[in-house]
Amino acid sequence: MKKNDCEGKKKRCRSLLIEGTKYKTYLNKKYENRKFWKKKDEKKIFTFIPGTVVKLYVKKGQLVKKGEPLLLLEAMKMRNIITSPAEGKIRKLKVKEGGKLKKDHLMAELE
Repeated sequence: MKKNDCEGKKKRCRSLLIEGTKYKTYLNKKYENRKFWKKKDEKKIFTFIPGTVVKLYVKKGQLVKKGEPLLLLEAMKMRNIITSPAEGKIRKLKVKEGGKLKKDHLMAELE
């Protein structure tokens, strides 16, 4: 891209700094509206696929160990055992048996 290509056009030209080199470019809406990565909180357990809760193995206030089963999630005719990612106490349980869940639904929180 030439130096003056960005001037006088309806599209807004952006500067990017990649490994110490500065670039001028046009960014599409998909890039501008992207979700930024953030570190996953191990104390919050989300669904990774839409499904139905078949069975709960824990209750609110119960102590769980890492790897202990929390619930059985049926998705796409497969049954997935959701296990605890860390040791802790169940602070919130946001599901019930027979409940239908969407992707990235918060199922439980640990203390």
